[in-house]
Amino acid sequence: MRLRVCTRSAIEMTLATAQTPTNLLNPVTRRRTFAIISHPDAGKTTLTEKLLLYAGAIDLAGSVRARRNKRATVSDWMEIEKKRGISISSSVLQFDFGGYVINLLDTPGHQDFSEDTYRTLAAVDSAVMVLDAAKGVEPQTRKLFEVCRLRGIPIFTFINKMDRPARDPIALLDEIQEVLGMQPVPMNWPIGDGVLFQGIVDRLTQQVHLFTRTEGNERKALETQLSLADYLALDEHPALADKLEQDLELLDGLGIHLDGQDVMQERQTPVFFGSALTNFGVELFLQKFLELSPPPQAYKSDEEEVSPLEDGFSGFVFKIQANMDPKHRDSVAFLRVCSGAFERGMSVTHAPSGRELRFPRTYKTFARERETVDTALPGDILALPSNGQFSIGDTFYVGRRVDYERIPRFEAEHFAVLLNKDVQKNKQFDKGLRQLETEGAIQVLYNENTSRREPIIAAVGLLQFEVVLARLENEYGVRAQLEPLPHELARWLQIGEGVSMQALARQDTILARDTKDQYVMLFKHKFMLDLVQERFPSIKFSKISAA
Repeated sequence: MRLRVCTRSAIEMTLATAQTPTNLLNPVTRRRTFAIISHPDAGKTTLTEKLLLYAGAIDLAGSVRARRNKRATVSDWMEIEKKRGISISSSVLQFDFGGYVINLLDTPGHQDFSEDTYRTLAAVDSAVMVLDAAKGVEPQTRKLFEVCRLRGIPIFTFINKMDRPARDPIALLDEIQEVLGMQPVPMNWPIGDGVLFQGIVDRLTQQVHLFTRTEGNERKALETQLSLADYLALDEHPALADKLEQDLELLDGLGIHLDGQDVMQERQTPVFFGSALTNFGVELFLQKFLELSPPPQAYKSDEEEVSPLEDGFSGFVFKIQANMDPKHRDSVAFLRVCSGAFERGMSVTHAPSGRELRFPRTYKTFARERETVDTALPGDILALPSNGQFSIGDTFYVGRRVDYERIPRFEAEHFAVLLNKDVQKNKQFDKGLRQLETEGAIQVLYNENTSRREPIIAAVGLLQFEVVLARLENEYGVRAQLEPLPHELARWLQIGEGVSMQALARQDTILARDTKDQYVMLFKHKFMLDLVQERFPSIKFSKISAA
């Protein structure tokens, strides 16, 4: 059997070295900054809300099933999100729980999400991967996992929807091992599934957590705790008890221990089972996740890694969002604090320009809600008024120069020509387009093969086309339309000497430039990409661009 899991004694050893109350006296090490990633409909939004519910950050969890006729999810603020009932733009939620300061970066779970999701993962120290217990590892999960791997982000797994018919848990763990190449380490174990789902067993404490569903699932679930021995003695569900006993014996007999270094290197993933919708296992997961997940980590600058415990303040912008408040045409830059302490009103250096700036108004956010903040520490996310003068990836620092690695742009998969239907509003059209690209919602390209200067919109997810049209109309008063292109692949080019640009531009491809003046080539299918690569071996083709 390929599956390798963790014994009880090894879990005890690992948790014994986790954060203690003494460690939590350090305001930096008690911070946790993470994102939740998933395939569409795996339950990411529901889990996010239940974590907020248990932490006391909200009083009522929005029901995803009934959100259209009840209330929108707390992390969704864009008008199109409320109408469609899905998360489109990443948001930042900061709250306290059990002595920890939590910065939860809520990323879109819809399959047509934007490049915003990828960039948000640059600002976290860990990620929670939500899997549907009936479906396991799905395509979007794999994409997000690869971005986490690219950035070296440790992953914790929550296998959701155990209250519905599910696959065998051993098979789910085996799939994680096979598909993602990580060793799954179950920290708890489910008792049954679907209508027979009774709860979970904490493998460290050998305590059984039995849950009672609450009406409408709006409150914290009622819970009964008893020892494993007492549960097995109840003999209320003999078939479930027998399978549970057999599974636990198998797990404890495999003899593989949980290793914190392996988790940090993405060789292992701690696994938790539960049901976010019915509150089964959510609070226990949150407690154990906070104990095991890493505090703020060092970030690589142009010269060396910068420790979060360094005295000098530094941080970088990973997200820009305009018009979060429709009453104020504002632009907000979200900055991850990497080292030192930020004090409101302090003088900081903007690395790209070398300018000294002061920010008399700085905020922490809870989705669209803002609260003035005077001090921020490593791991915290600051919202800075930007007025459009900052870009994604910009570094700010105090003292010795720091310039963090740029956040790359990722390969787009959908392309369309954007046409302004009202030429009298060209200025508004251009302003809105610049803003959308600054935020990273889309990439803007210009075709080198033709004299037409209409922009080509390139997006990671198809839904971003709808977002572009809606935001141009709602925020800038511009009506536009799209002409879809048949191309499916894009590559940035590094062109060597002696390459004929006329020969490079073919009828089946589009040779374009982005707004950073870099060449980008669009292909209708991979066969054409392979053919061009073969014909022009001196050209380097890249899926991502660091510019």
